[in-house]
Amino acid sequence: MGRSTAAYHPRRAADSVLYQVVRDHYETFAAQASSWCDGAGLPPFIEKEFRGFLRCGWLAGGFARFHCDRCQLDRLVPFSCKGRAVCPSCGGRRMAERAAHLVDQVLPDVPVRQWVLSLPHRVRYLLAWDHALCRAVAGVFMRAVLGFLRRRARAHGVADGRSGAVVVIQRFGAALNVNVHAHALVLDGVFAQDDCGGLSFHPAAPPTEAEMDVLVRTIARRVERLLVRRGVWGEASESGGSDPWVAEEPLLAGFTAASVRGRVALGPRPGAALRRVGGLPDQEALPIVRGPHQAALRGFDLDATVVVPADGRERLERLCRYALRPPIAQDRIEWTAGGEVLLELRHRWSDGTTHLRFHPLELLERLASLTPRPRINLVLYYGVLAAHAAWRTRLPRPATPALARAADSGERRGPPDPVGPEQAMPSAVRESSRKSAGSNWLWAQLMRRSFGFDVLACPRCGGRFRLVALIEERSVIDRILRHLGLPAEVPATRPSRAPPASPHQVRFDDDAA
Repeated sequence: MGRSTAAYHPRRAADSVLYQVVRDHYETFAAQASSWCDGAGLPPFIEKEFRGFLRCGWLAGGFARFHCDRCQLDRLVPFSCKGRAVCPSCGGRRMAERAAHLVDQVLPDVPVRQWVLSLPHRVRYLLAWDHALCRAVAGVFMRAVLGFLRRRARAHGVADGRSGAVVVIQRFGAALNVNVHAHALVLDGVFAQDDCGGLSFHPAAPPTEAEMDVLVRTIARRVERLLVRRGVWGEASESGGSDPWVAEEPLLAGFTAASVRGRVALGPRPGAALRRVGGLPDQEALPIVRGPHQAALRGFDLDATVVVPADGRERLERLCRYALRPPIAQDRIEWTAGGEVLLELRHRWSDGTTHLRFHPLELLERLASLTPRPRINLVLYYGVLAAHAAWRTRLPRPATPALARAADSGERRGPPDPVGPEQAMPSAVRESSRKSAGSNWLWAQLMRRSFGFDVLACPRCGGRFRLVALIEERSVIDRILRHLGLPAEVPATRPSRAPPASPHQVRFDDDAA
């Protein structure tokens, strides 16, 4: 990306609609949830996600201090919450960082095809809580696709061909519903050893309609067989088997079951359906027309339409961002005149729907059900891209001129978390404590690459900011902010204002698929 003339302005957390929804209605939501589940309350990781979001972007929670030596101007950048579902700012930063890492460090300069596997409703419900089962289903999916590419290459005379993939597990759909599905970025062909001992890439032809039908049938059969072995599918689950969701987290089980079915569990409309805006009342949904690279069977849907050529690195990065995007973007939600929230859809639905309308409590319920449990990895690697693959270190490295120039520029590493302008600008993060591959990124370089902002440019004199300190001690934070006349406390949430509504338990007592 060329040098940008755009000016960077730290975001104002309290200005976003989502922040106002959480600030004004979270305590009411938590009280209703506690009443709905006999006082059990929200799980600690859900509580941490929401309360962390309310502190994200506030200087009172700690900040990084940057200083321009030329004009002595200081800039304070607040720490981030590092949320995984509720906070669009942190989600956008994670999206940009991981997409850049995949393009510059992982995926070689070969064609990449996106394979998307959607699952039956009942399976989505099961995988939303059981991450080990989710990984097993992803493994079944990838073994089928990589095996297909290997057999195809063998039929064309390429022995011992091996491909690879990066699988991103998405937990959400366009309606902020629980929709666990897999986006697989698969090398569109195989690597094989040549006569000189090196690796050569052999591209694959697009899959035919008949091959897609065989693949989706294979995947459906193997996944169903896996679920039967785990006792969560078929006769074993219908003969009185316990629901692991309800046994461990009955509150989230109810939220998730309602979300998968397009229903509401809490709020003033328990049990009601999702409200759509934009479609005509008597308009029927258009019939689904599948392309030659799509197939469906018994609720399993396989799509391999999108392919990026070897020289389309910018397009590949956009595809990675799409797969890694956070559930909600702040520029797509707005208040209605009646105090409800309107969510703009990315694409018009087949029945003409352009927006969805939520009561604030319904929106918080959706976000709670989308929050993944701590310490689960939603980005998985397979084939030659897997961590211990024998050929991984022998793959041709992707060209990274932009990254190399930034790494050699001498810019000092900084802590702030970057986010796209559509998500209201970044907060900062304690980068020195991060140990992941993404921690090698320069904050300023990632911001310039992703969103066109030169965050280290001094707006007063054109000089360069440098990181001076990370301010985390409470007494020091208070002293600096009071000296500057800035709020030294994070605003308190509004107290619960409404009595708990009648609970509406939603469970998968029958097969929703």
